[in-house]
Amino acid sequence: MNQVTPIDEEFIHNGKAIISQTDLSGKIIYANTAFYEASGYTSEQVIGSTYEIIRHPDMPKIIFEKLWNSINDGQSWTGLIKNLRSDGKYYWDDLSVLPIKDNNGEIISYISVARQASKKNIQENEALYAKMLTSKN
Repeated sequence: MNQVTPIDEEFIHNGKAIISQTDLSGKIIYANTAFYEASGYTSEQVIGSTYEIIRHPDMPKIIFEKLWNSINDGQSWTGLIKNLRSDGKYYWDDLSVLPIKDNNGEIISYISVARQASKKNIQENEALYAKMLTSKN
C-alpha cells in the first residue's frame, strides 16, 4: 500500500462507535462500517493489515509500546490516538483496547472500541505527544 502523506486538516467522524478486532499478531480480522467511514479505507484494504495503515506520524511510538504491553499482559488500555485517513486528513479517537480470552483464560485476539475524542482531551494530548516526539519518542 502506498504511504499516505499527512495534511493538516481534521476529519470529524460521525460519532458512531468504531470497532475493530485483531489477531494476536495485530492483523485486523474485523472492522465495522464506522471504521471504514472514519479511515477512508475499504474492507479489502483493511482486513489483513495492521493498524499501521492508519498510524499518524505525530503519534509517539512509546504510546503503542505501552498499549501492546498492557493488552499482552491481559489488561485493557485506554487513551487518545491520532489516526491518519487514506486521504491524508487526521482524526482523533478516544480508544479502548481489550484482550479477548478463551475459556482457559488465554488471550485469543484483541478488540478495540473508539469514539470521537473531545476537543479538550485532544488539546491536552496533542501537546504531550509533541513533547514526547521531541524527546526521542
